[in-house]
Amino acid sequence: MSGATTAALRVERLRFGYGGTTVLDGIDLAVAEGSFLALLGPSGSGKSTLLRLIAGLESPERGRVLAGNRPVAGPGVERAEVFQNYALFPWMRVVDNVAEGVRKARPGIARTAARARAADYLERVGLPGVAESYPFELSGGMQQRAAIARALALESPFLLMDEPFGALDPVNRARLQDLLVELWQGRAPRPTVVFVTHDVDEALLLADRVAVLGASPGRVIADFAVPFERPRSRAALFGDHRFHALRESIAEALDADTLARLAAA
Repeated sequence: MSGATTAALRVERLRFGYGGTTVLDGIDLAVAEGSFLALLGPSGSGKSTLLRLIAGLESPERGRVLAGNRPVAGPGVERAEVFQNYALFPWMRVVDNVAEGVRKARPGIARTAARARAADYLERVGLPGVAESYPFELSGGMQQRAAIARALALESPFLLMDEPFGALDPVNRARLQDLLVELWQGRAPRPTVVFVTHDVDEALLLADRVAVLGASPGRVIADFAVPFERPRSRAALFGDHRFHALRESIAEALDADTLARLAAA
């Protein structure tokens, strides 16, 4: 990454493992302020674990994570998270799920003000009529919109997303991909996004940059700038020879890593 751009997020010489097994080793990343980074890799490459370390849900064995030049020592509302399983509280109405996050980000805010802010964000994500519903009354796509509304309502400088659309059907997945980019681009200043995916096309559609992780242990094996101007259309991307060349380069990096691991086994 160019030194001329401010890095809002840094991962430095990071190592992490479970039960004596090293999951991530030697991770170095610098993410520009307001940019959109995709973490791409196969199962077992430690993508979700790396995101949990950035979120402060895990602590590294070695190295460190800095967000806004401050070491990450635990979870914080400045790093909003969206997970694949929605993580909505089933006993709370949808508006209160979102308002709960607002109250954590803004201690002392009146309950009515928090609910009003939550209702506003639900409307922004296309859920104007479900505020008083419970999560179980919504479809999977609607629950994920609510989870995105909750994260965005924090107005945090960092947005961390762990395969948030992986469980959705193709139509809802495309809709929420477009919605995410629209909301991200519409905020000033834009949050810095770290987005975990195993889908190459999704990474190239959404991100400014793709960091490719190899497995056993997880480490960055390639780092690609995504050159396509915004707004992006799927039809234009799929018809662009640069898209296909970049997709092939990513596939080659993953294949080479797999072959190297097989040869060393």
